[in-house]
Amino acid sequence: MRFGNFFFCVAFIVGSTAFAEDRTAPDWVLETKIADWQARDSSGEFVFRDRLWMMGGWFNSNEAPPRDVWSSSDGRVWSLVTKCAPWIHSDLPMNIVFKEKMWMMGGWYNGRLPGHSAGNQVWWSTDGTNWQQATSAAGWSPRIAAATVEFHGRMWILGGNENYYFGDDSSLKNDVWSSADGKEWKMETAKAGWSPRAYHQAVVLNDRIYVFGGGNYVPTYHAKNDVWSSSDGIQWTLETESAPWHPRLWFSSVVYRGRMWVIGGWSNNPSQNWGDVWCSRDGRQWDRLQSKVTWKERHEHSAFVFHDKLWVAAGHARPLSREVWSLYLPVDWPK
Repeated sequence: MRFGNFFFCVAFIVGSTAFAEDRTAPDWVLETKIADWQARDSSGEFVFRDRLWMMGGWFNSNEAPPRDVWSSSDGRVWSLVTKCAPWIHSDLPMNIVFKEKMWMMGGWYNGRLPGHSAGNQVWWSTDGTNWQQATSAAGWSPRIAAATVEFHGRMWILGGNENYYFGDDSSLKNDVWSSADGKEWKMETAKAGWSPRAYHQAVVLNDRIYVFGGGNYVPTYHAKNDVWSSSDGIQWTLETESAPWHPRLWFSSVVYRGRMWVIGGWSNNPSQNWGDVWCSRDGRQWDRLQSKVTWKERHEHSAFVFHDKLWVAAGHARPLSREVWSLYLPVDWPK
């Protein structure tokens, strides 16, 4: 691991609350260039029982999505846990570790082919091989690409899209649901303060849920870079209407070193992948992290916090990627 690559990021103001500051960062490390799984994006991803897990995803829009499950103890060597899990809606699913189980929920099946559909099934597993169905039809409508968090002892589903390739703006949701067991779901609010959206992210930090970015892909593209927070999932506060990172879809987010992170993504007009990395303690002030060595711009990649490092794997980097990268930031970063 090498450290000490310095950079200077020009501070600027966007609106009245969101701004960037200078930060220094070490290099990203390429853990493996060609992982054992087939290149893909839009997978389910977990850190569970001291292993990285990847499952399902997208190869192209003209075949059913994969149903394989892979795990790794180091990000370099991956083991095939099962080739064909029982869930089928594995493109852009919602996934979370909750109560010592891996959960796969919702998602899309069959791309643009006949018989395509969104799902609202809820599945769980403790080993990646044996899967149990908590419900065949959750209270929330079938959907993809909702944001998912654990908060106050419950799983939460926020927003999403009911129809991936063939819907319209009415397919987008801004409802919020929670569950203590994956079977019974409670609608916390039918219309959150943030606009209907999919391909966004949510995290929990300092006992608040944060929702940010996202929008819609087809038939009408729009993307956001707003940030909202809530202490109860019902009442929402706008932290900033315009963060300094470009509006985007299909990015990844985690919490690491006491900050929420925005990692990569895609925006349109023109079509562009992003390779930038941003972090914030409060959703208002954002700092851009730049490293001399980093991964190629991409979207719908998997992001993890594992072994005290930030990880990025797979994603659509034009072409699809099989890479796995990691980044270690010192506990006292930035000094």
